[in-house]
Amino acid sequence: MNDGTGGFSGRGSDPSAMAAQSLMVVGTTSHAGKSLLTAVICRWLARQGYRVTPFKGQNMALNAYVTREGGEIGYAQAVQAWAAGVEPEVAMNPILLKPQGDMTSQVILNGQSAGVTAAANYYRDYFERGWQAITTALADLQQRFDWIVCEGAGSPAEVNLKHRDLTNMRVAKHLNAPTILVADIDRGGVFAHIVGTLMLLDPEERALIRGVVINKFRGQRSLLESGLSWLEETTGVPVLGVIPWLELQHPAEDSLDLMDPRPRRSADLNITVLRLPRIANFTDVDPLLAEPTVSVTFCSPADPLGHPDAVIVPGTKTTIADLQVLRATGMAQQLQAYAAQGGTILGICGGWQLLGEAIADPEGLEGCQGTHRGLGLMPLHTRLTPTKTTQQRQTRSVMFPCAGSIHGYEIHNGQSHYTAAAEQEGWQPLFEDAALGCVNGAQTLWGTYLHGLLENGAWRRHWLNHLRSQRQLPPLATNISDYASERERQLDRVTTALMAHLQLETICKLC
Repeated sequence: MNDGTGGFSGRGSDPSAMAAQSLMVVGTTSHAGKSLLTAVICRWLARQGYRVTPFKGQNMALNAYVTREGGEIGYAQAVQAWAAGVEPEVAMNPILLKPQGDMTSQVILNGQSAGVTAAANYYRDYFERGWQAITTALADLQQRFDWIVCEGAGSPAEVNLKHRDLTNMRVAKHLNAPTILVADIDRGGVFAHIVGTLMLLDPEERALIRGVVINKFRGQRSLLESGLSWLEETTGVPVLGVIPWLELQHPAEDSLDLMDPRPRRSADLNITVLRLPRIANFTDVDPLLAEPTVSVTFCSPADPLGHPDAVIVPGTKTTIADLQVLRATGMAQQLQAYAAQGGTILGICGGWQLLGEAIADPEGLEGCQGTHRGLGLMPLHTRLTPTKTTQQRQTRSVMFPCAGSIHGYEIHNGQSHYTAAAEQEGWQPLFEDAALGCVNGAQTLWGTYLHGLLENGAWRRHWLNHLRSQRQLPPLATNISDYASERERQLDRVTTALMAHLQLETICKLC
């Protein structure tokens, strides 16, 4: 660990001697690259021997992770924690907003559901509670870590929202944190984005901006140099890096990142993921993206399903509303026809629920009070309840005993139970805990509540080999490590790749 003589220092031998040093990453727009840069800085600092934590005061996303204590946080913060080499925890993301349509969101406060709120009422009802949760979490993290690397949300310069900002410059000012501004040049107008953002910041906020990083550059660097010089001279803010467009896999934060799928042309298996309107936890399919023999394509409900080797119906924040969309677009009929022809379907969490026979919402929790007919492909009845299940799980595979111990996590409202016909029709449990999933006798219809199932390397390969056998393809090796190992390699590759284009030591010395 550095001793401070190089321009930045750790905590030293006395944990109470000083609070953690902090760094803030904000962006000119959404999807500028804040999450990625935060993860890379966390990884780089951890490599230097520091104990590092990510932090995002408020996140709005439908990709969530469940901590060991059973609290929900944004999946991006879990990835950043893994990049830092520490266990994800609720203090890293004290507020998570999960949009569910009709301008409403479920509010996750300190890891637990605090209710549903309309956008117009959120700041009235949650601003004070939210800021208290943020400052309490920061005070806790400051005592346990050497560095806090904070990520903003959207833009810090939305003048109509700044007075109620909970996650950008309010956090930076609270910590007096040197701040890096990231801009996406691929969108066009990058200089206007940067200069406009700086102009719209208050003088106190503007003084915290210590550097600019330009992301997703596709051109020749020499052609950009004159613009960079102008930018530095005009704003007085140094450019600390220009990141080229890199074809590197990194977990997506929300469904906008699924608009540009890149299927593999030479893959053995083609797997289609249904892009539900309120798709949630689609990071469940990340392990398939890392499989060299698998091509993953995202399909919207209005698109033709085709004849893939398997269809994955992922999680959804509002099962009933998405079920209605499937019926209205004809995708429900396409799925039923695909299943009737022997096609393989895997439903995960909400996807499993809507494949069942019925979903009851007696209290109108999703705004659709009553009982709704499902797709009828699974012997499952679901009743939505206010109580939310959020917990990590460990079990063993029944279908693939050689896969050994299986780990994952549950995030769902409501409870499901099998119909009387399940056993009569030859349905079998997937795991020792039968409530976590089932499969039909033909092994074509699969359903589970277990997020992260495909991260279990041996289980994933057994399932892929089942698909491969239907195509008379040779089996893949099953004695492989879990996806967590591949994720570590990805984080190392991304960090190493970006280090060549970022002045990381300069960034940290600015602190």
